[in-house]
Amino acid sequence: MKQMQEAYIVAAVRTPVAKRNGLFRNTRPDDLLAHALRALFQRVPDVDPAAVGDVIVGCAMPEAEQGMNVARIASLLAGLPQSVPAYTINRFCSSGLQAVADAAMRIRLGEADVMIGAGTESMSAMTQMMGNKPSPNPAMFDHAEHLSIAYGMGLTAEKVAQRWNVSREDQDAFAQTSHERASAARAAGRFAAEIAPFTTVAHMPGADGAVRVVERDVREDEGPRPDSSLAGLAKLRPVFAAKGSVTAGNSSQMSDGAAAVLLMSEAGLKRFGVTPIARLASYSVAGVPPEIMGIGPIEAVPRALAQAGWQQADLDWIELNEAFAAQALAVIRELHLDPARVNPLGGAIALGHPLGATGAIRVATLMSAMQRGEVSKGLVTMCIGTGMGAAGTFEKV
Repeated sequence: MKQMQEAYIVAAVRTPVAKRNGLFRNTRPDDLLAHALRALFQRVPDVDPAAVGDVIVGCAMPEAEQGMNVARIASLLAGLPQSVPAYTINRFCSSGLQAVADAAMRIRLGEADVMIGAGTESMSAMTQMMGNKPSPNPAMFDHAEHLSIAYGMGLTAEKVAQRWNVSREDQDAFAQTSHERASAARAAGRFAAEIAPFTTVAHMPGADGAVRVVERDVREDEGPRPDSSLAGLAKLRPVFAAKGSVTAGNSSQMSDGAAAVLLMSEAGLKRFGVTPIARLASYSVAGVPPEIMGIGPIEAVPRALAQAGWQQADLDWIELNEAFAAQALAVIRELHLDPARVNPLGGAIALGHPLGATGAIRVATLMSAMQRGEVSKGLVTMCIGTGMGAAGTFEKV
C-alpha cells in the first residue's frame, strides 16, 4: 500500500473583506477570486501554474455571478493554463476550508503534487441570502423532525444561547472584543502580508455628461469598527426573536471576499525549490442537530485533534469563525478553550463572513501568523448551516 504523503501549504492570500453592499458592491465574485489566484502565484513566481493538478473552490451560494462553476471561470480569468482543471464545492460556511482540505487530500493520496484550495462569495445584492430561487423541500414543514432544517441561522443562535445560558451581556462583550482586536490589528498592519489589495472600478456620470471612471484601491478590511462600544451594542434590538438576545451587533457581518491557498507534496517542494509554511495535520467534519448548528465545532475539534495526535493545550492559535457570539461562546465554554488564543486578531463579527470564502480566509490569517513566528500549531474551525462543524489543524514547518 502506498504511504500517505504530507500536504504542505506554500502560500495563502486573500482579498480585503468588504461589507455587504459596501466597497465591493459592484465587484463580481469571480473577479475577486481571479484576483486572489493571480496574487497567489505572484507570491511564488518560480512555481509553474501548469503544474497545478486541480483548483478547488468553495462557494456557499454558487448561483448567478458566482455560478457556472465559478472555480473554472475564475481560473481562466486569472490566466491559469487551460490545461488546469477546476471545480466548485459547497459545504455552506466551511466551503473554503473544505476546499483546502480536499486539495490536501488529493496530495496525501498521491494523486497530485500541486493543488489549490480557495473560496469566494459575494453577499451583496448579486445573490440573495437563500439563493435566487429559494425552494425548500416541503417535507421540512410536514414532519416535525425535519422542521429544524428550515430554521434561519439567527434562530439557531437563539436556541444555542438559551441552551448554553449565554447572556446578552456576554454576547455583546464578545462582539466588542472582536472589534477591538480586529481594529487594533488593522491599525498595526498585521493583516497586510496576507491581503492582496484590490482596485475597484466604477463608472460615474460627470458634470459635463461624460462618463467618469473612478478607481479605488482597497487595501484593508472594511468591517472592523474602532468606535464600537458596549453602550452602542446594548442599544441594538434582537432581530431573530422578539425576546431574544441575538442582534446585528453580536452576529457576523455579511460580506464579500475571496482567498486562495497553494499546497504541495514534498516532491512539489523539491521541484520548484520552495519552502513551505505549514502542513495540514488533520481535518474533520461532524454532524449536530440542525436547530443548534452553531455548536458544530464542539464535535469536530476533538476529532481533528485526535487525528493529529495533539492535545488541545498544544494549540497556540485558534481561528474560530464567529457566526454569532452566542455560538462562539458556547463552543469556547464547552471545549474549555483559552479565550486569549481564540481569534487574537478578531473574528467574523468584526472582520466579516463571506460564507464560502471564510474558511480559506481564516487559513490565510493563520499562515500569516505562522510566518511571523507567532504560531507553531493552529486550528481553523467553524459551524455549518443545517447542523455540522468542521475543523482543520495546521503545524508550522
